[in-house]
Amino acid sequence: MLDTDEDDLPQGDIHPLFQGAPASTEFRKLRKRLVREVREATQTYGMIERGARWLVCLSGGKDSYTLLAILHELKWRGLLPVDLLACNLDQGQPGFPATVLPEFLSRMGVPHRIEYQDTYSVVMDKIPQGRTYCSLCSRLRRGNLYRIAREEGCSAVVLGHHRDDILETFFMNLFHGGRLATMPPKLLNEEGDLFLYRPLAFVAEADCEKFARAMNYPIIPCDLCGSQDGLQRQQVKQILDSWESRSPGRRQVMFRALMNARPSHLPDPALFDFAGLLRREAGNSRPEQPEIPRLREAH
Repeated sequence: MLDTDEDDLPQGDIHPLFQGAPASTEFRKLRKRLVREVREATQTYGMIERGARWLVCLSGGKDSYTLLAILHELKWRGLLPVDLLACNLDQGQPGFPATVLPEFLSRMGVPHRIEYQDTYSVVMDKIPQGRTYCSLCSRLRRGNLYRIAREEGCSAVVLGHHRDDILETFFMNLFHGGRLATMPPKLLNEEGDLFLYRPLAFVAEADCEKFARAMNYPIIPCDLCGSQDGLQRQQVKQILDSWESRSPGRRQVMFRALMNARPSHLPDPALFDFAGLLRREAGNSRPEQPEIPRLREAH
């Protein structure tokens, strides 16, 4: 665990990604909260390997800008002893502003790699009209990012999914997939040679939006899936928004529940040995062996 406190370091010594930041107390509190939550996630889930190299995926959305800035702020202050390589995968979407990110990253002095792979045409060819693109699009993107990470000598692919993404995925799996599962903050790929990290796991989407807007980062919308109506994720988001509006703080309570799972209180025999539970007779310290009923013989 890294013990250095960011508040002990000079406030004027700051990464270029934070140059021009608002001087308001509200923004300083927001920045401090983001730094604290990202540090907490990296420590809680054992993400930090000293001397490692991370491929930080940058889509141009508010979440990935927030991720990039906070990771570089932590590294700038000596709190994240890893090398960071920003990467944007240009997937060939029509009208994608290809010069925005390389110009921004060069101006900020951020090491980066821009990769062009026309996965857009593949998605449009394979997915029937009216169906959602997200699954195939993300699968193709992930495969390319793993390849780039290997080529660049990175040990981890780092994504900008935040707390709300994790919650939405949980409810999508619950409502539509019939399973209790979500995006883990740390994952080992199938080949076993790369980690996948989500350092924004404790960060609220609203904070990412406030931060990126305050910093005036050049946001690039996702026109491929953003143009589709009625997506399951949008429906789940609306449900969570409704709950949050009626009971502020509900999202955080639900997220804490994901970190407090009790297998013995869930009806999954693969997680808990219900058949092996033994009870004790009154006055007998030895548990009674359960009697297994015999099946009636068929006639």
